[in-house]
Amino acid sequence: MAITAEKVRDLREKTGAGMMDCKRALEQTGGDEAGAIKILREKGQATAAKREGKVAAEGRCEAYIHMGGKIGVLVELNCETDFVARNEQFIELAREIAMQIAAGSPIYVSREEVPGEVIEREQEIYRTKARNEGKPEQALDKIVAGMLEKYYETVCLLEQPYIRSPKQTIQDLITEQIGKLGEKIVVRRFTRYRVGEGA
Repeated sequence: MAITAEKVRDLREKTGAGMMDCKRALEQTGGDEAGAIKILREKGQATAAKREGKVAAEGRCEAYIHMGGKIGVLVELNCETDFVARNEQFIELAREIAMQIAAGSPIYVSREEVPGEVIEREQEIYRTKARNEGKPEQALDKIVAGMLEKYYETVCLLEQPYIRSPKQTIQDLITEQIGKLGEKIVVRRFTRYRVGEGA
């Protein structure tokens, strides 16, 4: 199947990848767009791994107000250069992450931030619950581990399913943008307010 310039352009618009990368991906898959997107995403993940040691000290703070002023979010998203910080794709990513925080109510950026005592408390709750449900003692560790994974998906931003595409996590979304923009991208911190919360 011939790889037309139009097909390459369409793939570039959908993925944000370079023209030559799009052409090569289409050639590898015999013109199959879905397969080419998969290849480009995998390449993006490889790019993300290569950028791991880089310092992300540039970026932007993005604000998002929801429900007529009832929920407010402020998030700091970092990258390596001011050039990328001003890129529309990066700005849109910051907006999407702020919106995710408003909708998903995460407490931590990643599981590494969850304090040890919180993890221990959750494990004890899950263990007691499983025992109360009559689960076999030898299965408790596995059950607790599974429940802890679900806990991380709820309270850790990077592990939450993306509100616009639940099969994708926020980390997947960021990794995809690292592949497109070619720089390390990190959610540094965020704050979420809800009117009346904690009153």
